Amino acid sequence: MQNLKTAIVGAGIVGLYLAWKLSEAGLGKVTVFEKKEKIGKITCSGLFSERILEFIPESKNLIENKINSVLIHFPRRNIRVDFSRKFFIISHFQLDNLVASLAESAGAEIILNHPINRLPEGFDKIIGCDGPNSTIRKSLKLPELDYRLGILGFIEKKDFSEYVEVWPIRKGFTPHPFGEKGAGFIWKIPRGKRTEYGAIGSKETVKEVFEEFLNKNNLQLEKVSSAIIPQSFFIPQNPSVTLCGDAAGLTKPWSGGGVIWGLIAADFLLKNFPDFLKYRNITKKFFLPKIIFSKVVIKVIYFLGFYFPWFLPKNLKMESDFLL
Repeated sequence: MQNLKTAIVGAGIVGLYLAWKLSEAGLGKVTVFEKKEKIGKITCSGLFSERILEFIPESKNLIENKINSVLIHFPRRNIRVDFSRKFFIISHFQLDNLVASLAESAGAEIILNHPINRLPEGFDKIIGCDGPNSTIRKSLKLPELDYRLGILGFIEKKDFSEYVEVWPIRKGFTPHPFGEKGAGFIWKIPRGKRTEYGAIGSKETVKEVFEEFLNKNNLQLEKVSSAIIPQSFFIPQNPSVTLCGDAAGLTKPWSGGGVIWGLIAADFLLKNFPDFLKYRNITKKFFLPKIIFSKVVIKVIYFLGFYFPWFLPKNLKMESDFLL
């Protein structure tokens, strides 16, 4: 296995983590191809559960603030959800660069400014970690993912509160209470030295809804950016080429967050490497029930929250990364 050559397309957090751990374990030569000139995701809230320390212990030095709960503002009722495991606010940009340094120290080669337009040649294994618009996915002629759009920006106001605020919204997000486009919401995240506002929802209307919210609350954001957020989880049945993270559409149905889920899937891949088919089967068995259950729960909560809010308790408790 030491002679195995593995190409990882995409130097996001999942691709870099795989490069780090494969190289550290001595599982052949690992090469990471990244189309951008530098490493580091910018459009991301950087809200990670404390599980991040289990995967990347060194990330403890990057924590900007700690979150214990979320306050959900439905039109006629507020609900407080306490997390059984804390969330940490961490700069995704800094986290990516931390893992890149760990991967290179372990022996992985990272090649920047190198777009990949087809399956790389000369490799025994290829792992697509190249995000929602994955070139590897397209090269395998796999079906397109469904997407939501995320937008975020900042105000230079210090806020070390230990809770996030969320405003669920219907307009443009779901055609009816049990719509198929997924939950849409606006958020406020206290990042310590500054405050973040953002929105996620249908790519056709989320910008309009977010702007209405900002105008209503007299908020002027700086450094506004956006990114598409994949849904519809899928891993190919291919012994030599596979997908992980956002390229596989592996994100939480309720929040769109994908880092911890992507790292869990990456660990499944590492434990079963180089058997991509076994990785596929184990990952599907683990995530599919959780995705299906989560989508049902979200639709029920949104329906009750907007139409029968008195049926919802004022206080709930949930695990940070899973509803089931």
